[in-house]
Amino acid sequence: MKGFFQKLKRWFFKAIVIFFITSILTVILFKWVPVPFTPLMLIRNIEQWTEGTSATFTHNWVSMDKISPNLVKAVIVSEDQKFFEHFGFDVEAIEKAYEGNKKGKKIKGGSTITQQTAKNVFLWPQRSYVRKGFEVYFSFLIEVFWSKERIIEVYLNSIEMGDGVYGAEAASQHWFRKSAKKLSTYEAASIAAILPNPRKYKAIRSSNYVERRKNWIVRQMGYFGPLNFE
Repeated sequence: MKGFFQKLKRWFFKAIVIFFITSILTVILFKWVPVPFTPLMLIRNIEQWTEGTSATFTHNWVSMDKISPNLVKAVIVSEDQKFFEHFGFDVEAIEKAYEGNKKGKKIKGGSTITQQTAKNVFLWPQRSYVRKGFEVYFSFLIEVFWSKERIIEVYLNSIEMGDGVYGAEAASQHWFRKSAKKLSTYEAASIAAILPNPRKYKAIRSSNYVERRKNWIVRQMGYFGPLNFE
């Protein structure tokens, strides 16, 4: 029995080492290589297949120079206004979310764009303490190895922006029949406004709630100033 536990201990240690090496190498690889698909895309396709519907999704990776600065600014002001200031974690937002949850209030989550990118690219969507721990780990790696510009580029190419629609280019074509590079301020705000629940909300012919979000995002974009990735 002692020998069994020794083998189990060695196996566990090797598994941890392999995980750390593999995860670090994968993060470094995606510093340059486009992310071909995400766990969420796979999960959505499996859900469609099990429901007996055709498993389809649209995902067209484009480089940062083919995404309108309007969309970059729109998602930053709506999702993470301290994106350029923090190292992956907005402590103040996390504390507010925690206090709001304790009081039972409906409050915006404290996840930054870095954390959302870590979740979308490397992890599964369900909430749990285990997943949150991995999210912290991958967020740290992303901030260490990627630039802020690369983080937002991966984020905009990976997130769900409609039912079966992933990434800026696919969303732009789906909602406005144009390339992501040509999105206007209002069109960019329209896409950013649905990100809390892109399978429920619509960027066009929107509900009153989404329309209010659009207008708020447009105002925030005017206050935010120029983008600075230096």
